[in-house]
Amino acid sequence: MAISPQRPTVTRSHGRYPPPVKRRRGPGAYVAVLLPLLIVGALAAAAVVFSTAKGSLSTDPAALARLTLPAGGASIESVSAVTGPHSQGVAVSVRDQRIWPDQLIPAGEQLSIDVTLKRPGWISWLSGRTQHLHLDVTAPTAVLAAQYVTLGSGAPLTVSFRQPVAGVWYGSGRHLAHQTLATASSTVTLPRPGLAGSMWIAAVARTWETSLPVLVSWFPAGAKASAVASPAPGTAIGPASPITLTFSRPISRALGHSLPPVSPAGAGSWQQIGDHVLVFHPSGAGYGLGARVTVALPAGVSLLGARQGTGGTVGSWHVPAGTTLRLQQLLAQLGYLPLRFNQSGSPIAPTAAAQEAAAVHPPAGSFTWAYPNTPAGLTSIWAPGASGEMTRGAVMAFEDDHGLATDGDAGPLVWRALIAAALAGQHSSFGYTFVEVSKGAQRLTLWHSGHTVLTTAVNTGIAQAPTESGTFAVYEHLRVTTMSGTNPDGSHYHDPGIQFVSYFNGGDALHAFTRAQYGFPQSLGCVEMPLGPAGAVWPYTPIGTLVQVQ
Repeated sequence: MAISPQRPTVTRSHGRYPPPVKRRRGPGAYVAVLLPLLIVGALAAAAVVFSTAKGSLSTDPAALARLTLPAGGASIESVSAVTGPHSQGVAVSVRDQRIWPDQLIPAGEQLSIDVTLKRPGWISWLSGRTQHLHLDVTAPTAVLAAQYVTLGSGAPLTVSFRQPVAGVWYGSGRHLAHQTLATASSTVTLPRPGLAGSMWIAAVARTWETSLPVLVSWFPAGAKASAVASPAPGTAIGPASPITLTFSRPISRALGHSLPPVSPAGAGSWQQIGDHVLVFHPSGAGYGLGARVTVALPAGVSLLGARQGTGGTVGSWHVPAGTTLRLQQLLAQLGYLPLRFNQSGSPIAPTAAAQEAAAVHPPAGSFTWAYPNTPAGLTSIWAPGASGEMTRGAVMAFEDDHGLATDGDAGPLVWRALIAAALAGQHSSFGYTFVEVSKGAQRLTLWHSGHTVLTTAVNTGIAQAPTESGTFAVYEHLRVTTMSGTNPDGSHYHDPGIQFVSYFNGGDALHAFTRAQYGFPQSLGCVEMPLGPAGAVWPYTPIGTLVQVQ
């Protein structure tokens, strides 16, 4: 028997399903939902406030540093900067949140900057009341791209740097011209004063920097090697001034293995600096006061400002001679003048360089006579600072004592010997002699170091060959000699064995000559004396002694 499947029985109520039951939510349900969201939002806001509540200190393309203040606000409590190994303070100021130095900073100097910020009270609970910022910076350095430049004819002098510069100083003397660039640039065009030459150039990457100058040299384009000298040829230099030669090509190519000869010889030595530069350094007393200095280069090298010689080019310089006033000061100090020099101010350092400098720029002071009873004829011819026979005679006496040519000319050798004698304290022990010859009285008076040693009758020149009046320095001193010449009538004389001879003016001399009597003109210009007085006078009249004829 088949069984039919049963369907489920559905009970209906009024023909609809029963509606769902509604439940009312309490306040606790909303708090449970919103509280986590509020917490998350507060934490996010706190994170934002905390992150922006801190300032920062960073480098700046123009200023020393850039200061960024917190978004929540802050005031600057202090700003300080130090530089160098000894933490030397640097004056700075803040403008537009940038820190600027109030003084010049050497390029390449390392600086430490410290800033203290003070935060407002409403935010200080979160990130602290103060914040300390620190930054180490290095003042940028402007570096030349090339120190030796070859330029075409008419081309300007363009100098290149490895980074943009804000200003340059340039020139050949102590005081350099300054140029501030409107816009920082890595190339600068400067005046070109000549076909070739050298110029000191200093550049700075920031307007608040200083920089040491570098010597830049430019040369004309061409196959021949060129050189420039500093100081320039033809100028005055000091006795100890170095001479720098800068070559357009490496020295090994321009000169080979030979160094340029320098005159005066033995004045110093060459030093090579890099591939292009030679420097001559004087040694000891250097070139000498009044010296002419020359440097000769081979024919394959042209030297700006030099003259063309037979085998190449020769540059020349001159050293100023010492002043007459300083010459007199030294001669007085060494006992070759009848005076004493009393220097004012600080003493001169006991070095050759200091003495040479004093020779050109003499110290202040005064002269006083060294001996009593100085003859009026001697005092009347003294003039401090002016050349005269008294100074010339003193130079001759010094030359005679030191084995130099007795020409009375204070050249480089005399100055060198004078300074050496002053440094060594080599004083003359002879004293000072002055001889007066009166043509009217026909008498000679010998004065030495404050005393009249003797007077004697003499014979001076006849009317046809008179003894010339004036003051003269003895230039030759002979124990015995032969005198020869021409008489007024045209005949010649030859007198051997003339004793105790001191020539003072041309052929005029003090000497012994036997006559029947003395006291009236008889000679041909000489001052004749009896043998005894002549022998007594002669030791007192060496080279340089002044003889005054009136």
